[in-house]
Order: sequence, then C-alpha cells, then structure tokens
Amino acid sequence: QVQLEEFGGGLVQAGGSLRLSCRASGSIFRINTMGWYHQAPGKQRELAANITNGGTTNYVDSVKGRFTISRDNARNTVYLQMNTLKPEDTGVYYCHAVIRSTWLRPEDDYWGQGTQVTVSS
Repeated sequence: QVQLEEFGGGLVQAGGSLRLSCRASGSIFRINTMGWYHQAPGKQRELAANITNGGTTNYVDSVKGRFTISRDNARNTVYLQMNTLKPEDTGVYYCHAVIRSTWLRPEDDYWGQGTQVTVSS
C-alpha cells in the first residue's frame, strides 16, 4: 500500500509564510508527478502546483510568484513553500501523487489526508 503523509499546515497572518511537506511511503516503484491541491471553504478542490519527476513545475495563476514547489526524489517528498499568504489561500491543502507501486501495475492516483491552512487578515 502507498501512503501520503502531509506536514506543515497551520494558522498564519496575511503576508506570512508556511511550508508544507508530503512524504510518500510504502510499496513504490516509481513516482511521476507530485503536487498540491487547494480546497477553499465551500469550493471544489483545485490544483495549486505540481512538479514532474524531472523537475518541471506548473502553477495556477493565483499563486505564481508566491508559492514554490520542489521535491526530493531520494526522500519521495514534495514541498510547497508558500510566501506572501493571502486570506483567499485559506483552505485544506491535499498532497497528490501519481505512483506506480510495482513494475507490473499501471500508475495510480494517491491523495493525502489534507492539511488545514488558515490565513487571517
């Protein structure tokens, strides 16, 4: 079984910073794309940023220039550095990874349990 474990949410004032991390563990043959999705209160879950195993990054326009996604392939970990946080960044952040658990299996989507980020104005 594959698990994604998230760390780093919390409460911060507007303009502040937080760093999220997510580590994949279990039966892992290869990890492809890893990323973070944001679900604001009362809204659908949406991509915030993702990164391929080659290091190509992708950001939603609202976080460009403020958030930085990175990964440590040796540790199966993805990070999201969030700077200049705004109240609209509030919500639950979910780690996502596309993982091939064995060489026999196709890739599957995996999700973390979510971590709450609250930005006060």
